[in-house]
Amino acid sequence: MANSSEVLVIGAGPAGIASAIAARLKGLEVTIADARRPPIHKACGEGLLPEGVSALRRLGIEFTSDVAHPFTGLCFRDHAASAFAHFPNAPAFGVRRTTLNQILLERAENLGVKFLWGARLTSLSIGSARLNDELFHFRWLVGADGYNSQVRKLAGLDSFQWYKSSRFGFRRHFRIAPWSDFVEVYWGDGFQVFVTPTGREEVCVSLFTSHPRFRLSQGIASFPALASMLRHATPADAELGSVTSLRNSRRAARGRIALVGDASCSVDGIAGQGLSLAFQQALSLADALSAADLASYAAAHHQITENARRMTGLLLVMSRSGWIRRKILRLFSSRPEVFSRMIALHTGPQSGQALGARAVIQLTFQMLGG
Repeated sequence: MANSSEVLVIGAGPAGIASAIAARLKGLEVTIADARRPPIHKACGEGLLPEGVSALRRLGIEFTSDVAHPFTGLCFRDHAASAFAHFPNAPAFGVRRTTLNQILLERAENLGVKFLWGARLTSLSIGSARLNDELFHFRWLVGADGYNSQVRKLAGLDSFQWYKSSRFGFRRHFRIAPWSDFVEVYWGDGFQVFVTPTGREEVCVSLFTSHPRFRLSQGIASFPALASMLRHATPADAELGSVTSLRNSRRAARGRIALVGDASCSVDGIAGQGLSLAFQQALSLADALSAADLASYAAAHHQITENARRMTGLLLVMSRSGWIRRKILRLFSSRPEVFSRMIALHTGPQSGQALGARAVIQLTFQMLGG
């Protein structure tokens, strides 16, 4: 095992590999360590919003129809109403998580990023980490090791600004041609079913729910039209589950250590923004590492995540309250310009001017008063 690197990244998921690519593009020497070995799976909705696509382009990654499927907006449905909104700054893509990981991995390898597979982080000290009981020296450490980050814990960053109760996520792929150019979101009582096109002959169906015993098949069966579409579709893999929540670390960086992706801030799967936020964070972190100024990354991280956290909070309110959800979905159906405004705020640039609390309150009153 090599025993030093300018930048050591813990975690070889999309956030970690994207951070490594961005740092290499700044000329930094980078090593990624992960206790797992590829392919690395994780249950997610597999939709990549326009800002995430734009961030990947800056990392030198372009999607083709062979590996990803474009979609143009979002459709919200319940049993009585439907609402549609196009993204103002398309394109967006559905892409399998394992496919995305492989694309990122190949890009990183081509740029000279080194990988240590099966390397488990056991301890941290100033300028060094212990991986499988061997000392590894670094100038900068990046924690990209997910929701239950060991880096965050060992670095003393394991406290949160606020916390919402966790929910449960499940996903499965089905062999069927996508029937819509939208990601469809079906709203039930305390759960949502997402249908994301991920290929010419494939869709990803995911469930996010607050009910611990509720499963994907029950969510699909709750919507007869969706169940009918999938009745003759062949499952392409087994159902995979994970935990999803809305929470944010008090500090995204301290000393020589920075957090990215779910290690720093997780947004409930209802938002569909986890990957897009991680890729934007990776770019900002690389700028900070190049300038040897992690304080600038902490400020950028706050800007990148602020809108997403606030808008996710609004979506979770819709999930918890049937009355609010029904009222808002009927407003979206009758006044599509309001839905379009919300989607533009939700999926637009996250690193510019943050959506202020007053704007959120105004939008909420408009929706509830509509």
